[in-house]
Amino acid sequence: MSGLSRYVIPALILLIPFIGLARGVKVYEVFVEGAKDGVRTVVNILPYLIAMMLAVNMFRASGAMDMIVNTLGRFTSAIGLPAEVLPLAILRPLSGGASLGVAVGLIREYGPDSYIGVLSSMIYGSSEATLYVLSVYFGSVGIKKMRYALIAGLAADIIGILVSCFAAGLIFGK
Repeated sequence: MSGLSRYVIPALILLIPFIGLARGVKVYEVFVEGAKDGVRTVVNILPYLIAMMLAVNMFRASGAMDMIVNTLGRFTSAIGLPAEVLPLAILRPLSGGASLGVAVGLIREYGPDSYIGVLSSMIYGSSEATLYVLSVYFGSVGIKKMRYALIAGLAADIIGILVSCFAAGLIFGK
């Protein structure tokens, strides 16, 4: 199977233009038009992306993250969410990149087989960068009212974090 998989992508890269040519499609012109659309999409998304990254960095640099972690850490440990993992739980709905950096740091420091390492992996895998996704995707297509998407996304993130704590607790007998 691994021998076959190394040929699938190159075969598709060759097959798709040939199918287009056989159907009379001007493949190069369509490709260039798609590339233009891609650049337009990047230009439309860029302000929202920059705004979100700036907001996350300001949140972390201002000390607000540390203040929240120090305050909430005493309470979250009761549900199996140690204060060390709390920054990941807070950042995950904000930014995938920032939360990945936190998760990797926790796994490096505590080990991949530790409670904190496993819990970090579970939280990262069972939640989404909700605010990032909503701001970039909704902003890029001009949707101003997110209605229930924000509430549903954050509720799913909270449930994912709680279930991760429960599952990690089952694995480690906590």
